[in-house]
Amino acid sequence: MDSLQQPQLSDSTNNPSQETAFSLPLMSDAGIDYTPLQTLLAEQNFQAADQITLQKLCELAGPAAIQRKWLYFTEVEQFPASDLQTINNLWLNYSEGKFGYSVQREIWLSVGKNWDKFWAKIGWKTGNNWTRYPQEFTWNLTAPKGHLPLSNQLRGVRVIASLLAHPAWTRLP
Repeated sequence: MDSLQQPQLSDSTNNPSQETAFSLPLMSDAGIDYTPLQTLLAEQNFQAADQITLQKLCELAGPAAIQRKWLYFTEVEQFPASDLQTINNLWLNYSEGKFGYSVQREIWLSVGKNWDKFWAKIGWKTGNNWTRYPQEFTWNLTAPKGHLPLSNQLRGVRVIASLLAHPAWTRLP
């Protein structure tokens, strides 16, 4: 028998607490399967993981958000803390602690909630120029701390402000 056995993935169909090979709980009070996100993050396919993250956030928001493929800030306010914590923990785990909403929140708070300083610090804006999607973003671990996951700013800062101010971050497990 090989001394370096691969751990077996458990059945992930039993929400709300899916357990993985790495004992990272995939909790979801909304019954959402986060296994596809975990797989992409484990492969360090950060661009695809970013797209799946938005898809999962839309699933949390409901059928209308799935259809339009973007969020209203009022929908974010209703997200279960367990789901946001699961998404965050996956990003943290597979990025060596560099990416995730809690990392972004920490940076946002450290710059006094100043959006211009925040954008510059996480590499989303240089001077007056926004980083162009997708080609100008850094899709690997050389990115600045807090660079991922992305949040669309075309409709302003209210969605990311709601994500970063969500009660999930004041009661981390």
